[in-house]
Amino acid sequence: MTSTAEPRTEPRWGPNGLVPAIIQDGADGRVLMLAWMDEEAWRVTHETGIVHFHSRARDRLWRKGETSGHELRLREAALDCDDDAVLVTVDPIGPTCHRGTRSCFDAEGAPGDETEPQGFAWLEGLWATIAERAATRPPGSYTASLLDGGVDAVARKVTEEATEVLLAAKDDAAAERAGEDRAAGRDALAGETADLLYHALVLLAERGVEPAAVLDVLRGRAR
Repeated sequence: MTSTAEPRTEPRWGPNGLVPAIIQDGADGRVLMLAWMDEEAWRVTHETGIVHFHSRARDRLWRKGETSGHELRLREAALDCDDDAVLVTVDPIGPTCHRGTRSCFDAEGAPGDETEPQGFAWLEGLWATIAERAATRPPGSYTASLLDGGVDAVARKVTEEATEVLLAAKDDAAAERAGEDRAAGRDALAGETADLLYHALVLLAERGVEPAAVLDVLRGRAR
């Protein structure tokens, strides 16, 4: 006889309220890690699209990447045949393991180690904030006020910040030629470049262009 029962939409939680969650890279099926989910982690993962777990060590909700920026973007969460384990397919942002390897099952320093010495993964968090401001337009938000000004307002700021980057770089170069202390010049260049990157991301948000499209162009040009 064929069962007419509706498929479950959430796991059968264990006696401790948890189920194991196997994390798999959606690009090639590589197993990245094993962690635990409770009902709250399951719900928040589906609400946000960012994978959350229950930390048994800290007994609280844990968003993967909350300190490192190496988030796991949810593709799909599937239950096993007994509904007591979860296979979570993701798009990982940076290495998954705290050792800097792609997978927690890789040997430390193994080929394919995906450490990010420059910390670029943090920009994912900045983009998420900008995208949230674009969607909600909260009062008092500088990002929201820029977006409210439309493409001309945001593009004007990008132009202004690009000019500031140029001036800061020239000031630093002048200090270098003169044999002067460059600490202030380097700090100014870093600050102005930060402003430029931020405003460029806001411009992408205003135009509805994902930063991934920019990265795809860069990858194509690097071949």
